[in-house]
Amino acid sequence: MGLAIHQETLGPFGTHAYLLVCERTRECAVVDVGFEPERIAERVESMGVKVRYLLNTHAHYDHLGGMRVLQERVGGEWWMHPDDRFLADALSQQGAVFGLPPARAPETLHELADGQRLPLGDETLEVIHTPGHSPGSVTFRLDGVLVSGDVLFAGSVGRTDLPGGSFEVLEHTIRERLFPLGDHLRVLPGHGPETTLGVERITNPFVGEAARG
Repeated sequence: MGLAIHQETLGPFGTHAYLLVCERTRECAVVDVGFEPERIAERVESMGVKVRYLLNTHAHYDHLGGMRVLQERVGGEWWMHPDDRFLADALSQQGAVFGLPPARAPETLHELADGQRLPLGDETLEVIHTPGHSPGSVTFRLDGVLVSGDVLFAGSVGRTDLPGGSFEVLEHTIRERLFPLGDHLRVLPGHGPETTLGVERITNPFVGEAARG
C-alpha cells in the first residue's frame, strides 16, 4: 500500500496542488488549493477519499485562495504555520494586486510547528519550517518526497520581494535545512517540474554549488 500523491495544476499561475492519500485507509490531505476548488472537490469525490487535512505550505493567494470554498464542500481541518497568519488575513488585498477576486481563508486555524508529525492513515507527514519565501513557509516530508511550496524549484528559488520575504533567510533555509536531508529526496514544488535535492544542491544557480562560483 503506502501513500499516493496526485498533482493538479490550477489557475493562471500554474500553481500545483497535491492530494496525499493513504492507499489503505483512503484518508487524504489536500495541499495548497489557490484556485479551482470545485475541480479539486470533484477529484476528491471521484476518488472516494476522506479529507482529514487542508494543508498550506504558505499563505500566498495562489496557494490559499480556494481553501475555504474547498473546506465547505469536502471538510477537513485547515493547518498552516502561524507566522503566515498576517498574509492569510490580507488574502483579498493580495489578490487585488493581481486583479483576482476577493477570497477568505478558512475560519479555524490549526497551527503547524517545526518537527511536528501529522498522522494520515497508516502514514505520517513531517513538518519542516522553511522560511524565506514567507515567514511561515513550511515543507512537508513524506516517504522520500518533499512538498516544498515556493521555497525551492527546479533551477530556481521562491521570490523574496513579497512581504516577509528574505533571500538571506531563504538561502540559509535551503542550504542548512533542506540540502542536508539527502540528495535522493524528490522535491515537488508549488510551480514547475519536480526535481531532487541532489540536482539542486549541485546545479541550482541561486543556492547550489553553482552559485558559489
